[in-house]
Amino acid sequence: MLHNESLHYLDHAATTMVHPQVAQMVYDTLCQNWANPSSLYQPGYESRQLLDKARAAVAKTLGAPAQQVFFTGCGTEGNNIAIQGALKVRRSWASNVVVSGYEHPSVSAVLRQMEQDGWEIRTILPDSEGHLSIEDFVSATDKQTALVCCMQVNNEIGSVVDVNQLARRVKEKNPRTGVHVDGVQAWLRMPVSMEYIDSYTVSGHKVHAPKGIGALYLREGYHIQPPFAGGGQEKGKTAGQQQGVRPGTENLAYAVGLAKAAALGYKSSQERWNRVAGLNRQLRQGLKEIPGLVFNSPEDAVPEVLNVSTMCIKSETMLHFLEQRQIYVSSGSACSKGASSPTLQAMGASALRMDTALRISLGAENTSQDIQAVVDGIREGMQTLAKISG
Repeated sequence: MLHNESLHYLDHAATTMVHPQVAQMVYDTLCQNWANPSSLYQPGYESRQLLDKARAAVAKTLGAPAQQVFFTGCGTEGNNIAIQGALKVRRSWASNVVVSGYEHPSVSAVLRQMEQDGWEIRTILPDSEGHLSIEDFVSATDKQTALVCCMQVNNEIGSVVDVNQLARRVKEKNPRTGVHVDGVQAWLRMPVSMEYIDSYTVSGHKVHAPKGIGALYLREGYHIQPPFAGGGQEKGKTAGQQQGVRPGTENLAYAVGLAKAAALGYKSSQERWNRVAGLNRQLRQGLKEIPGLVFNSPEDAVPEVLNVSTMCIKSETMLHFLEQRQIYVSSGSACSKGASSPTLQAMGASALRMDTALRISLGAENTSQDIQAVVDGIREGMQTLAKISG
């Protein structure tokens, strides 16, 4: 991956640069495998074979059979299919959903819509450090719980939930309850087992594949009623669907790109973890030396994400200050577009802490120079920019 020494990109939780090998695979597929995978002639058959190979490569990283993985347009679409699809078929016996209090908008916004349709939404809030209690999820689950939703890695502070244990405990309480996991920030970074998980979403642009491609895992025998109708593509016998989990002509080139990114990330996952963990240690140590700065990410968060609050400079002001120095971080989820952090709000953080928050998210291509640049930039900004009142 090319690295521009004058540009310090530290917003990988928002998106990642497309890997050159992935970009080449996408280009080659666009030029050489143009036929529709559903067509019955030879070029279409060749496209279908390529699509099946890509599906198997993605499934391998999840420890799942290929027929249980379905390509989607993104993580948001995957979450919508999984949640809406699960609730549609459980309406006859279920009345509530249990969800964490700091989900991505593609989960929380969908559930707000479901609440308007009569579903009771039971929200499990994190503690002040950003940790969620599995016991709280289990206690909130009952015989009328259709679905439990919880992201594996929080996209704003990097806190981790043992979703395998969560799913097992929920199934012990009510075997009929579905368990959906948003794995977008965790995929290829943390291990996961699908033994008890019913649905799991991933997204390409978080792992050096293009934007506009993702995947959804559905456990064998787990029934949903997808919200879309169409030509029946991405159907698969495993999900037991008639109209297709995600109908529409498949984006073959991007599916192949996702598979390439998955293979690269899967092969180098341990090396990547070690490298990013080292950068995170350097970052934490540098930021600890800045007076007044507060850490929002817990010590056991994934090394990719470190969220802090300056407690004196508005996030937007600091972002523009850093941007002038070609240092790129964010104030939280890219999907929030500058709105107050739902994660910090759920943690009970003060208005000042939310208004001055910064999310620094690392990638394997980052360097020690990037870390030093952002530490120096934040320190300088806190010393020179106009302070706000608490």
